[in-house]
Amino acid sequence: MSTATNISVENLISTGAHFGHLTSRWHPNYKPFIFTQKNGIHIIDIQQTINNLEKSIEVLTKLVKNGGTVLFVGTKKQAKDVLQREADRCGMYYVVERWLGGTLTNYSTIKKSIKRLVQLEKDADTIYQSLTKKEILQMERERIRLADLHRGIKDMKRLPDAVFVVDVKYELTAVKEAQRLEIPIFAIVDSNTDPGLVDYPIPANDDSLRAIQLITAAFADAIISARGGQPDPSAAELAPAAEAVATDSYTAEVKTEPKADKPKADKPEADKPKAKAAKPEPVKEADKKAPKKAEKTAAPKVKKAAAEKPKPQSAAKQKSAKAKTTAKPAKKAAPKKTKSTKTETKATEK
Repeated sequence: MSTATNISVENLISTGAHFGHLTSRWHPNYKPFIFTQKNGIHIIDIQQTINNLEKSIEVLTKLVKNGGTVLFVGTKKQAKDVLQREADRCGMYYVVERWLGGTLTNYSTIKKSIKRLVQLEKDADTIYQSLTKKEILQMERERIRLADLHRGIKDMKRLPDAVFVVDVKYELTAVKEAQRLEIPIFAIVDSNTDPGLVDYPIPANDDSLRAIQLITAAFADAIISARGGQPDPSAAELAPAAEAVATDSYTAEVKTEPKADKPKADKPEADKPKAKAAKPEPVKEADKKAPKKAEKTAAPKVKKAAAEKPKPQSAAKQKSAKAKTTAKPAKKAAPKKTKSTKTETKATEK
């Protein structure tokens, strides 16, 4: 009994695998897989999805039992994390960053860059000893770039025996290279793509992360069982949940999870926050008006007192006043000349 039979119609519908694209964006060759249309959107026939999934898994198990390898390809945002996780789980190769032109048709050149990556990782200490800082930075950038591009195919010694693709329209370059080399292609095909480009199409929604997770997990379980291992039962349970990187429900659950209470260290008395001062009671309007009236009554008294006080004079005015008072008595003390004195002075002159 294949692992594909564990996937029911209800599971696929719950993941949204039956939703296609708008009716204005459909491909005419996709007509056999369309069940109906609703609100301007094509509805995919889920029964055909299950049938094609069973057929493709049967062919895939035969390839893997004969020592074949599978390359998982999906560089779109919804498929990146899912394909990398499932490929690592079943021990196969993957490309999730960017499809380099000629990865299959010009694999000899890709091998050279992989060898360069391995050399940089192994002999990093001996190579960097005789280099300047600038050259070391350039080597590190090269190593990081090659590691991102080839991390899924670094251990791939030869071309794969099968390719599993998510969204044929998005990964058209990889599909054409596989067609040229006559490598069988298994792919999730949506209503906007031509299913004739693929050897084993699986009609489903290729934009739903949960649908991609469910179908890819079925392929990974088939590979594991074909190699003689036992698939992890928790993977099938996690498939509808879609492992979370981009589901709003998961982020909401994470936010609402209660945090564990951490033991608080005893703070010294100096560090403890002081007690807040008691807030003053609200003042009534009548009490607010009372001090204003008292200020008004006190104001005229202050003005009168200010008027009674003599104004301070400047220093120059004070000096002039003193000079006047001292000069007046000197004039009064001077003796006046009389007529007798005048006649006496004339007589003396004669």
